[in-house]
Amino acid sequence: MSGESDVAVQSAPAARPSGPRVVIVRHGETEHNAGGVWQGQLDTPLSERGLEQARAAGVALAAYRPSRVIASDLARAAVTAREIAAAAGVDDVELDERWREIHVGQWQGLNTTQVRERYAAELAQMDEEDIARGVDGETLKAVGVRAGEALREVLDSIGEDECVVIVAHGVSSRAALAELFGLDPLAATKTLATMGNCHWAELVRGRLGWQIGAWNAHA
Repeated sequence: MSGESDVAVQSAPAARPSGPRVVIVRHGETEHNAGGVWQGQLDTPLSERGLEQARAAGVALAAYRPSRVIASDLARAAVTAREIAAAAGVDDVELDERWREIHVGQWQGLNTTQVRERYAAELAQMDEEDIARGVDGETLKAVGVRAGEALREVLDSIGEDECVVIVAHGVSSRAALAELFGLDPLAATKTLATMGNCHWAELVRGRLGWQIGAWNAHA
């Protein structure tokens, strides 16, 4: 999807926090983000600004000393992940297609104005119901099921003082967290602001289980 406002809720810490931690990063900016184009699963590259964002995120996240870096297999996420991995000294990036962005069907490649003109009724319905995006695309729930499965696998295998970085997309990240915490995906969309490019969420494990420790943190 197109990029939304880079709302900064919390900035990155200066040093590695203790305890198990999963950091879910949205990829760097693409030209489609900058131009208001619905990307979905189109395999678009990072812009020059996106590469700069990825490198800055890598420097900040190196302080977490991640042991693994996992990414959506779409290029914008994979390249962002490689920049982060290089900065953190992690040799390999693990690609997992379950972290791909939501498929937005017939809207892929259209700009926001075109979608509003051609699919006004569907957009209005989408505000109240979790319908398939772009008529023949995915629902938020479907994305949450696949990305949530991938997230649970990481949480189930993480070590006591390990940090894992996952690089994904705005919708797939939020849908995975909604699935993990049993939240209605549409309610989560209305409640949690879209993460800015190369902003991230942190999951920390406390006495009562996993919690969101930060949202929209950035370098």
